[in-house]
Amino acid sequence: MSSSSSLLTQRRNLLLALLALPLTGLAAPIPDGLQRWGRGTFRRFGFLVYEATLWAGDDPLRPPLALRLDYKRSIAGKDIAEASIKEMRKRVTDAAQLQAWGEQMLRIFPDVSEGDHLLGVWQADGARFVQGERTLGTVGDPAFARAFFGIWLDEKTSAPELRAALLQKPAT
Repeated sequence: MSSSSSLLTQRRNLLLALLALPLTGLAAPIPDGLQRWGRGTFRRFGFLVYEATLWAGDDPLRPPLALRLDYKRSIAGKDIAEASIKEMRKRVTDAAQLQAWGEQMLRIFPDVSEGDHLLGVWQADGARFVQGERTLGTVGDPAFARAFFGIWLDEKTSAPELRAALLQKPAT
């Protein structure tokens, strides 16, 4: 066998091996039965913070649904948790409950960098958070899930333009 055909065989085998690798970590898995609804951006002080995309069934305001945030800036997980509690406080008045939820989110939310994404999945029994194909954590409380996803989907959201964009019915 000539050295050129041996090199060609090695390249082909390498290519086949690479194609056989699972594509892990590239995209957060969207639960079965959900379709892509709308997409919008969130800006703070004029700076693009993230792009959000909603997946839902027939009713985008009821579980199950999934919300993916694609970050355009680096943000500490602690800051994500604190901002979430600040927004949830507009709809939840139980301070002890908010503190408990905040502690759970501090354990779940990682620091993110530009290009990272997080996926939140609202299920009937609570919420699950995923990065890539890795589950970051769950909060098994339907009230938490309703309050958390209300940050984007509640009529009283602080980002009504983003809510309107997310609730755009998909083309059929």
